[in-house]
Amino acid sequence: MNNKNRLEIFERLALAMPNPTTELNYTTNFELLIAVVLSAQATDKGVNKATGPLFAVANTPQAILDLGLPTLKDYVKTIGLFNTKSANIIKLCQQLIADHNGEVPQKRVALEALPGVGRKTANVILNTAFGQPTIAVDTHIFRVSNRTGIAMGKNVLEVEQKLIKYVPKIHKKDAHHLLILHGRYTCTARKPKCTNCIISDLCDSGIQINTLL
Repeated sequence: MNNKNRLEIFERLALAMPNPTTELNYTTNFELLIAVVLSAQATDKGVNKATGPLFAVANTPQAILDLGLPTLKDYVKTIGLFNTKSANIIKLCQQLIADHNGEVPQKRVALEALPGVGRKTANVILNTAFGQPTIAVDTHIFRVSNRTGIAMGKNVLEVEQKLIKYVPKIHKKDAHHLLILHGRYTCTARKPKCTNCIISDLCDSGIQINTLL
């Protein structure tokens, strides 16, 4: 795919989704961090169902610690891997208080040093909370990038690096959410909605796509 087509793809996606953002519910950077940690191998809908009641009673590091691990687990037990995630959240809260005065850090190194926070989670926080032009490659973005030809790669890091290289500068900040939403609702893993896709004529797979990555 050439850069002219890449630009046109993002122009169309941006026109269709002028204010793309995460579908996780949050009101503070800390709430977003907790929601993203919980969202690994889980749906946003499932996370929101758990974090609504949780954040109503505890939405700061100290408040989470005051709940304690067993109670925290009760709030998030409907989410996959909740035992591991809950333990990481407790350690994460302790570290935020000890090292960052209870605030979510704005640097990648500091974020990735937090328990339960990997590169993808850090990218989401840097982009969504702090407006940095990072792109967290999840299953949706990996699929859309490879299927369309925007940025092809064998692993998430390779795709991320190519997206950073190829996404037009004007769209880098929103590219993360534009690609996720397109993958979630149009370029789906099973039976992609090619006939209703606004970029099908620019897609390397084209409207004839009938296989999955």
